[in-house]
Amino acid sequence: MKEEKYKPRIADEMLRKKLRRIGAVLVQGPKWCGKTTTSEQVAKSIIYIADPSKQKAYLNMAELNASMLLTGETPRLIDEWQLAPKIWDAVRFEVDHRGEEGLFILTGSAVPPSMDEIHHTGTGRISRLTMRPMSLFESGESNGSVSLEWLFSQPENQPNGIANISINDLAFLICRGGWPNSTTKQNQEDALALAFDYFDAVAESDISRVDGVKRNPDKVKLFLRSYARHQGAQASIEIVKQDMNSLEDSSISENSIISYIDALKKIFVIEDMAAWNPNLRSKTAIRTSETRYFVDPSIATAALGLGPSDLLNDLNTMGLFFETLAVRDLRVYADALDGKVYHYRDKTGLECDAVLHLRNGHYGLIEIKLGGDKLIEEGVKTLTDLSKKIDTTKMPNPSFLMVLTGIGDYAYRRADGVYVVPIGCLRV
Repeated sequence: MKEEKYKPRIADEMLRKKLRRIGAVLVQGPKWCGKTTTSEQVAKSIIYIADPSKQKAYLNMAELNASMLLTGETPRLIDEWQLAPKIWDAVRFEVDHRGEEGLFILTGSAVPPSMDEIHHTGTGRISRLTMRPMSLFESGESNGSVSLEWLFSQPENQPNGIANISINDLAFLICRGGWPNSTTKQNQEDALALAFDYFDAVAESDISRVDGVKRNPDKVKLFLRSYARHQGAQASIEIVKQDMNSLEDSSISENSIISYIDALKKIFVIEDMAAWNPNLRSKTAIRTSETRYFVDPSIATAALGLGPSDLLNDLNTMGLFFETLAVRDLRVYADALDGKVYHYRDKTGLECDAVLHLRNGHYGLIEIKLGGDKLIEEGVKTLTDLSKKIDTTKMPNPSFLMVLTGIGDYAYRRADGVYVVPIGCLRV
């Protein structure tokens, strides 16, 4: 345990709540995002399946009698459980047999290569909790003066927040990402290097290890670069293929690209955004294509070899990668509110960057802009146009309309009711 150095995470309380009401919790997400460290804070006993000195013995035991690995004080943490998939069914059986809550925590940075060894989904016994790299509030760059939960419950009030993130700061934060180890580095060069290490590890080993398919690291890097160029867009497989082939002499098939996407989703590197489908006043066709995103903006900048100075020299590109950062943070906050983040686009070209939709049916419409009066006004127009299209006889009015900015000093509520909130003020 390293409690004295541990930065509290939003997932901490979510994990504790789940353990109070169910037998086991699967904590999943990309490697290096802090799953194990977060789980260690509440575990009473731990087994590290990936421990090189014991891995062979653990895997043999998982084959012969997986329940033996579950013996220990609870909650018992089984780290990187997917290396021994039979543990899943053993956990499910133990939860059924003991009839208690808070027995096991499973952590994993990949979906098992074969689900054939898993005979039960775990429904009702094993709850899932997805972690991502740290939001700006968790890493300490957002002061948290504006609460999304508060916007849902008291939207008529005036926010009171002052951000302290400059455009130079923001460029660095995009490239650094939310990797816990990078947030503790005092040297900026060291902090930025971690994203490049992550990018290299994904291309050279992780993507092949997840499903046992050997892939050419250079081709994977080419794919990641193409995907980085389409962050925040509804780029089709064909578009990605054309983009890759324009940079490569040999032809890359759609099937290969699909396999890359599938593998990268299994290791939580890619997290595309589903389309939102509200009730509208007119029969406007809604585009259902998913929006392309990495789980963290630093993967995109590393894929393209960009640093903070590159972003500052190209604010259009910086705006696109800021959107990926903002979506990351919104997803972290949405999970804590029992919500999901969607994207809206219809045949008229009307597009809303993020719709935060809660389980209770309440929702907020959010436009993501780097900053400046012109971009804020564009965001406000989009929000008001979309809100007018929604059929409020069949669903509620939006709880709030918000332009989420990268830079800007103050959070405030405009006379038209639209919030303008710098990301350096936002929290759950």
